[in-house]
Amino acid sequence: MPDLAFRAYRVHEPKQAAELVTLSESDLGEGDLLVRVTHSSLNYKDGLAMLGKSGVVRSFPMTCGIDLAGEVVEDGGGFTAGETVVLTGAGLSETRPGGYSGYQRVDSALVVPAPVKLGARGAMVVGTAGLTAMLCVLRLEEVGLTPADGPVLVTGATGGVGSFAVSLLAGLGFEVHAATGKESEHGYLAALGASEIVERDRLTVEPRPLGKEVWAGAVDSVGGPTLANVLAQTRFGGAVAACGLAGGAGLPATVMPFILRNVSLLGVDSVNASAALRREAWARLDDGVSAESLERVAIDAAFEDLPALSAQILQGEIRGRVVVEVQA
Repeated sequence: MPDLAFRAYRVHEPKQAAELVTLSESDLGEGDLLVRVTHSSLNYKDGLAMLGKSGVVRSFPMTCGIDLAGEVVEDGGGFTAGETVVLTGAGLSETRPGGYSGYQRVDSALVVPAPVKLGARGAMVVGTAGLTAMLCVLRLEEVGLTPADGPVLVTGATGGVGSFAVSLLAGLGFEVHAATGKESEHGYLAALGASEIVERDRLTVEPRPLGKEVWAGAVDSVGGPTLANVLAQTRFGGAVAACGLAGGAGLPATVMPFILRNVSLLGVDSVNASAALRREAWARLDDGVSAESLERVAIDAAFEDLPALSAQILQGEIRGRVVVEVQA
């Protein structure tokens, strides 16, 4: 194989923003599978890493990007050259070099074949956010939540996880209530399947131990007072799948919802999900995400746009999902 030369966004030191650099094959990480990365995506954690914020990158230098999709370059790890594959989370951009790179070497045990209908681009529109939303749905299904139980709330509804959670739950027949502080996005959420809009201010007030029973379940990507208020307003026997902390890592709640209403708080992590669980989730996504809903949330971006978009996602200015074309 001829020597590779490709662009990548790399963080060299703590608290420094990523730089667009040219790398070679010797700069790639460890792994038994070489992938020509065609697409990646932008997540909240990517914004943190790209702008040098703490909490994501754990070793330096580090190539950013927690998602990647592309073509296998050489046979290996049970995959064949030319096959399209997907890898999300799994320590990318944290302890393993990530997807903001023209090529990447990865551990084949963590990789899954790209969903047939979604393909590489579609898989990256979905990305970690959509995968996390699907894992939340699976967790709620595990505890027996059905559309007949009542409405389900989605917080942070215009974000990546929230957008897909609204769409997936509506597609399964749930009555979906979507929480947002952006009046201009009500139409967007209705188009995704939300039947009712919940004003964000209602969930950011100081939480009470218990409130009126409203929702049978919820998907929360916000945390903090929002999650505490959601728990306090969840119906008896309901469940809340929690997967994020955009509103804070604390939880100013009491045990009242758990011991008086039998409410379940379900933790959801996509980074360390098993390969079997990833395959199940991607199969459900491939069946459950229509081309129409995919394009409704997709924002196509060039590789060079990533620094500016990283700032925007941290400011809460991006609605939907940014998919990045790595190979221009």
